[in-house]
Amino acid sequence: MDQAAISGEIEAIAEAYQSSGAVETDVRLDYPPYRSSILRHPTKAPHQVDPEGIELWAPVFGHQDVDPFEADLTIQHRGEPLGERMRVTGRVTDGDGRPVRHQLVEIWQANAGGRYIHQRDQHPAALDPNFTGMGRCLTDSDGFYRFTTIKPGPYPWRNHHNAWRPAHIHFSLFGSEFTQRLVTQMYFPGDPLFALDPIYQAITDRAARDRLVATYDHDLTQHEWSLGFRWDVVLTGSHRTPLEEDHAA
Repeated sequence: MDQAAISGEIEAIAEAYQSSGAVETDVRLDYPPYRSSILRHPTKAPHQVDPEGIELWAPVFGHQDVDPFEADLTIQHRGEPLGERMRVTGRVTDGDGRPVRHQLVEIWQANAGGRYIHQRDQHPAALDPNFTGMGRCLTDSDGFYRFTTIKPGPYPWRNHHNAWRPAHIHFSLFGSEFTQRLVTQMYFPGDPLFALDPIYQAITDRAARDRLVATYDHDLTQHEWSLGFRWDVVLTGSHRTPLEEDHAA
């Protein structure tokens, strides 16, 4: 299957959605252009579990466990990582615009060459010995998070022939318990791969997709040091940020 065929499927689904008059802001779990979604999404009704039992097997974090230096992915090793240095910040709010304070925010990403530091990633791009690609922080009293990192590169994946993922950063947000975990992705403005990517296009509503794209912010940009991007996360309400359902790459 080549890109032209996948793009044709994406376009047909988008046209059907637009003509339906419906408003669909969630990620489609079964999205045929994203081939493995057919196998990876749940097909049976969920089972009720005891959340306290799950928490007994999960790590436990206190505020003292999250070091402020963990939010800077460029200083975790002896040398400087390769790539375009940048700051990413934003505010986590509920549907009424109230800040979500002291929320644990984690990120993970590929390096500037589009390679994850993971044994299953066999993309023939160079690993960067000075970049691990993982960080975390707590939102402050106004709901803001802040990271310093390197802009990730796009990378190939095996959904179809010549398939490439747009550059993105994975975000994970925890509530007051480890059973309250939300996962999503942040993209960068103007990426030419948006229209070709089945994962991004699995959100059929354009306004909802746009909420996954960060905004360049010149006030966040530091003179002769780094570019600045702002990306806010809304957890509830009609303008909430689209979330993954544990099936995106």
